[in-house]
Amino acid sequence: VFPETSLRVTGVDFLKSQNTQQHHTDGYNIKSLVVRRGQPFQVQLSLSRELRAADKLSLRFGIGENPMKNRGSLLSLKPEREDFNGWKISVVERNGKECLLSVTSSPNAPVGKYNLYVKTGSNTYKPENGVIYLLFNPWCEDDVVYMANEAEKEEYVLNDTGYIYVGSAYSIYDRPWNFGQFEEFVLDACMYLLDKSKLSLAQRRDPAHVSRAMSALVNANDDSGVLLGNWSGNYISGTSPMDWIGSVTILQNYYKTKKPVRYGQCWVFAGVLNTVMRCLGVPCRCVSTFDAAHDTEENLRVDVYLNEKGEKLNSLSLDSVWNFHVWNDAWMKRTDIPNGFSGWQAIDSTPQEQSQGRFQCGPCPVKAVREGDVYLPYDAKFVYAEVNADRVYWIVKKVNGKDKYFKVGTETQAIGKNISTKAVGQNRREDITREYKYPEGSKEERMSMQRAYSFIRPSGLTPRSGYASTVQTLGGNTQPLVPKEPVTKTGLDLEISNTEPLHPGNPLELAITVRIAAPGTWTVDLTGSSQLQYYTGQVQANLGTIKETISLEGPSEMQIPLKVPPDAYMKTLSSVEDEVLILVTAIAEVKETNDKLTKETSMRFQYPPITVQMPETAKLYNDFNCAFIFKNTLNVPLENCKLLVEGLGIFKMTTFELGDIMPGRIMKSEIICTPTRLGDKKIVAKLISNQIKGISTEKGIYITE
Repeated sequence: VFPETSLRVTGVDFLKSQNTQQHHTDGYNIKSLVVRRGQPFQVQLSLSRELRAADKLSLRFGIGENPMKNRGSLLSLKPEREDFNGWKISVVERNGKECLLSVTSSPNAPVGKYNLYVKTGSNTYKPENGVIYLLFNPWCEDDVVYMANEAEKEEYVLNDTGYIYVGSAYSIYDRPWNFGQFEEFVLDACMYLLDKSKLSLAQRRDPAHVSRAMSALVNANDDSGVLLGNWSGNYISGTSPMDWIGSVTILQNYYKTKKPVRYGQCWVFAGVLNTVMRCLGVPCRCVSTFDAAHDTEENLRVDVYLNEKGEKLNSLSLDSVWNFHVWNDAWMKRTDIPNGFSGWQAIDSTPQEQSQGRFQCGPCPVKAVREGDVYLPYDAKFVYAEVNADRVYWIVKKVNGKDKYFKVGTETQAIGKNISTKAVGQNRREDITREYKYPEGSKEERMSMQRAYSFIRPSGLTPRSGYASTVQTLGGNTQPLVPKEPVTKTGLDLEISNTEPLHPGNPLELAITVRIAAPGTWTVDLTGSSQLQYYTGQVQANLGTIKETISLEGPSEMQIPLKVPPDAYMKTLSSVEDEVLILVTAIAEVKETNDKLTKETSMRFQYPPITVQMPETAKLYNDFNCAFIFKNTLNVPLENCKLLVEGLGIFKMTTFELGDIMPGRIMKSEIICTPTRLGDKKIVAKLISNQIKGISTEKGIYITE
């Protein structure tokens, strides 16, 4: 054989635009080819001469540092041969010195970055930029992340914006969030996390292992992952968790520095984990639970301690009830557990409790939570408790110089309310509580609860062991509490509300309504308190209490006002870095029957809006003007105002320093925008000041050719 007849490759065309369109990966802002597993893609080879029957040609795909065939990290594919590890290639057409090949990866191939080179006889050709990113494929029926519904894939895989629901059960609001899974360096950051996870190749095939590893790596605890959690109220050495409006800046900074980004709280962790999972091709959604229990003892009970004025005490509780907590659901078929538990799996990257020695949580089948099958991996007991624990109220009284604890109420339906996510294809909240729980009081709920209790073993109704010596004995009753609200003899009921809008700088006009259903004359002792608290349940300030004895002719109701003057709370509001909520706790006791009832409600302040002015449509690469307008309608100045804005595919995250905005003042900021991508795009804006943290808005624009 003369050397000049030996076959050489002179070029490889990855046919990027055609492949990425077919693979729904055309959004990724990256030079290399990105494709999904289990689906064919094409590459065009340019050869030194025509391909002949006797020629030996193979494509080699290597993954990792040192690819080897016997480890499965090096695949050598020859056209029309039996497949190799589920991969195959075929010749689509030959045209002179050009040869078009089709490559189909296995639907359970390890996800990650592959290097491609071509071998012809003894010649090896390494293409320039020969890296191929291989992702999970929800469009492929044989992939365990397969999702049949097109609109759901559009939302849970391809939508790069959305909302995270926060606030309190009494006043839920949506926080716009830019997931930005297609932005520059985001895919590379995810690949870096995959490498950092030290998952084996076999584990990289399985979204259950990948999602568990990502839940650990999105927090910085024990692996210098993406985000450092901080709930201290002091964020001077980083970015306050309230100041983020999306995941992009966080993941880009992390990828650049390889050091944890400061700081996150639960919605930031969930926003970033959502970006990472969507970016890797696993359908994922952010899930917010209101009044979520953080039950450290796995006894399905959270104790709340009040002083005699009815004010909540921070110091005694290790358990807590968060006004809201955000985690994620990832979609997959679970191959590691019995059938019937596929579909949504809860994963949580907020560092709350260690699982198998690391701060990671999930994947926990949402169906296992609903059915009470809490023995299933992973972390089902913890997730079950987050949405199903009981809340027990204790009053701490000094008796002969010692603290004694008196139980003043049990709520069995207060935890795990209004479980929320963004609706598919619509900008509204969808309530998915039914996916996590059967209706309260239903036969299925009781059966599920009994099943869960058979695995969890709740302790008897005494406060935490540390205080056991001072407790009035309540008997070692280990029966689960009856899953019904405590029925009082008089039909006593409490409702807490606000009678005027809760604007910072105004008096807070709150009210407690006492209702009695039974006929007769009743005397009710009412204790009410109002406090400011973080969303984690940490009390920041006491705002005032009332104690009244009222007489009611049943059946009837009476509204007792609880008014807080501005100077009781404005100082705290201006000095904390986090958004705070107004907590109202009410304790009622009917003298004649000894009926007791405790109720609490958290409310958020109400803020003036930001208005965004811009056209409804714009042309690709044509500038348009966007204006943000804010009027301070409050009667207090807003100090050190900052406006944060970001538009994916339009402009990068930008901050306007606005100084102080006096009452009645109107502020206007403008930005010139150049759209770089087609389709529906969104601009997100957020205003932050010393007094107010939570004003955000968004506006959509359609970009045409």
